[in-house]
This record gives sequence, structure tokens and C-alpha cells, in this order.
Amino acid sequence: MKNVCIIGGGAAGLMAAYAAGKNGHNVILFEKNEKLGKKIYITGKGRCNFTNDVPPEEFSRSIVRGEKFLRGAIYAFPPQKTISFFEEFGLSVKVERGNRAFPSSDHASDVTKTLEKACKEIGVQIRLNEKVENIYQEKDAMSDIGIIPRVVKLRTNKGHYPCDVAIVATGGLSYPSTGSTGDGYTFAGEAGHTVTDLKCGLCGLNTADDFCKDLQGLTLKNVTFCVKSDNKSVYEEFGEMLFTHFGVSGPIVLSASSVINRLPIERLTAYIDLKPALDKQTLDKRLLRDFEKYKNKRIVNGLVELLPQKLIPVILSLCGISGEKAVNVVTKEERIRLSKAMKSFPIKLRGLRGFNEAIITSGGVSLVEINPKTMESKKVSGLKFCGEVLDVDAFTGGFNMQIAFATGYAAGNTIV
Repeated sequence: MKNVCIIGGGAAGLMAAYAAGKNGHNVILFEKNEKLGKKIYITGKGRCNFTNDVPPEEFSRSIVRGEKFLRGAIYAFPPQKTISFFEEFGLSVKVERGNRAFPSSDHASDVTKTLEKACKEIGVQIRLNEKVENIYQEKDAMSDIGIIPRVVKLRTNKGHYPCDVAIVATGGLSYPSTGSTGDGYTFAGEAGHTVTDLKCGLCGLNTADDFCKDLQGLTLKNVTFCVKSDNKSVYEEFGEMLFTHFGVSGPIVLSASSVINRLPIERLTAYIDLKPALDKQTLDKRLLRDFEKYKNKRIVNGLVELLPQKLIPVILSLCGISGEKAVNVVTKEERIRLSKAMKSFPIKLRGLRGFNEAIITSGGVSLVEINPKTMESKKVSGLKFCGEVLDVDAFTGGFNMQIAFATGYAAGNTIV
């Protein structure tokens, strides 16, 4: 039996604590907040989409960074095992559109309560309002990879604790109000680890176009959002998005942010295909049909069946066409401009939203310095990292929480 200290009481830390505790180790979990799982409470708008019920091989396609590193952990603890775990400890689970799993109650708090229940049933000690301040090492200890330092104890704001294994599950920088203030990166740096550039992931995008404010609140469904760098596509996805006071957001925009967050923003332009189901020729025929129907109307009223009312003045302005112009005098050249604008509506990007709004942190502890089977440091024996603190991230839909559970389980279950 070993003394195992878990730093962080979120999804990864709680699962790591459970996995270590069920194997008979003496486990203490330290959470600096007044309660566990503060970030879990706001996940999925308070409903907590805690995993995505797809096979591991399909799951990997939704990983943005770290797919190869995560492969073993996801296969060892796939979404199906996550769902079974929660059901075993009494949580009723439902799977909705896009294979997204939620608690049947639609209360994120039930996910945290279930994790806490599982940990307490196997004797995990949970210490709230206790912040870990230092991880002490002993030099020149023998490990599987040679003579390296090893973990020997922790110091918190309330005392010292003997520690054979320290598992860092402190999250990233996103939503700092939940306690994600980068503590894990400090521990990693003090242990000699490399921390890659930290970027916002799954966040909205600021735009340079004034019309986005005019479109605030408009949701577009069944559109294609494409981002190009120097006219080369770097991201393209079909789905739902919306305009906000700062620019654009919504599912396909959030996913785009995680792909483009390391690219020079000044070279990026986004394009919306408002009619992805229609090619240019079919769209032109549709325009002709609508124009014939509304030939005695102003053009601002002649596009009501093709575009949301809010968007029509913006499209017309982009095409240099007065909204007061009669439909029956619109030229072929103007019609072509309209068709092009609908198929490739341009948005100039200005930057990412900040960590206060980013769902996840992109970047973290370098994966080349971590054993993917055990999540153990290759630099310090007994030091492990799991969850968002690692340089791994994925798209929306429960994938990031599943990564937290899988890496947490690997960290706790492989203590020998």
C-alpha cells in the first residue's frame, strides 16, 4: 500500500482517487476550493455532458491534440466504461443527439456527487479548502528508467503529508473562477517539465466586422463554417453557430478555435456557406424563382425565403446592392454577387476570446515527458499528471471530460 496524494478535485482528480483507492492504497484528495468539481457544475450549461458514447476508434477522430498519446488510456477506459461506472454508483444516464451522455436529471451536480460517493465508499480522504503548495522530492532514487528524483511528501497550507505518489489533476487556465489558475503548470515547471504554449480552446472568436454586432443573437443552423489561411482551408465543419456582441460563437466556431489557436490570426479569414446543400447553379435557379415570385417587391423583401431577416441588409451591403432596389431590375451580375455572398460570406477574424470564457486550455505539460500508460513523469518518480493539465484537448461533445476520466483512471490504476 502506498500513500497517494491527489491534487485537484475535478473530473480527472476524482477518477484518479477512485482508481487508486479501489486498489487498496491510502488516498488523500486535496481540493483548494470549498467544494469538489466546481468546473463540472458549469459543464454543458449546467447539465454536464460527461462523455460521448462512441467506440474508442471513433473517439480518436475528435481529439485535436494528443491522439496518439491518449490511445491506450481511451481503449483501457472508454466511454462505455465511464457510463457503466456512473450507473454502478447509482447515476441514471441518458444519451442524446450526437452520442452525448448526460445525467438523466440534467443536473451536473449529480455527476460530482456520484464521483464523491464512489471515492468515499472505498475510503478516500477528501480535504476541502486545502491548497497544495509544494511537492518535495528526494534525489537519486532508483526508478524503472534509471536514477531520478522521486516524490516523498507534500506541503499544503495546513501541514505536511508523506507521499509516495502525487497525482496532479489541477486543470488548466480556463474558467479561473472555478479554481483553474495554473497551479499544475507551476508544479510541472518545478519538477523540470516543459509546459507548451497555453492557448484558449473551445472559445468564441472576436471579429473585426461591425455587422456582427447588428447580427447579435442570430443563430444559423445547417451552415458550413470554414477558416482559411492565405486562401488555404485549415478548418471546415457543418453545423450550428451564432453571432454575438464580440463576433461569432456556437458549436462549429468553438471547434474551429481549438484548431486555429496557434495560427497567426491576421492571416485568417472565416467564410460561412449559408446554403451548403445547394451548389452555385442550383442556388442561382432558386434566386431566379424567388425573384420571379417577388418581382414587384423591393429586394430587401425578395430574399425572405432564403435568408434570415436580420442577415438580408448585411448581405445586400456586402454585394453593394441597395435594399430599396426593385427585384425586377436586379441585374444578372448582381444576382451572381448575391449567390457568391451566400456561398462564401466572409468574416475577418481578430482573435480568440479569453480564458474567462474558454471551455478548455489548449497546451500543457509536454507529452514526450509523460508515460502514456501510467501518466507518470519521466523526470520524477511518483509524480503523475492527468486531465487538462496535460497538452491534450478535443472538440465539444463530452470528449474532454472523457479524456479527464481516462487519464485519471490510468494515473490511479497503475500504481504498484
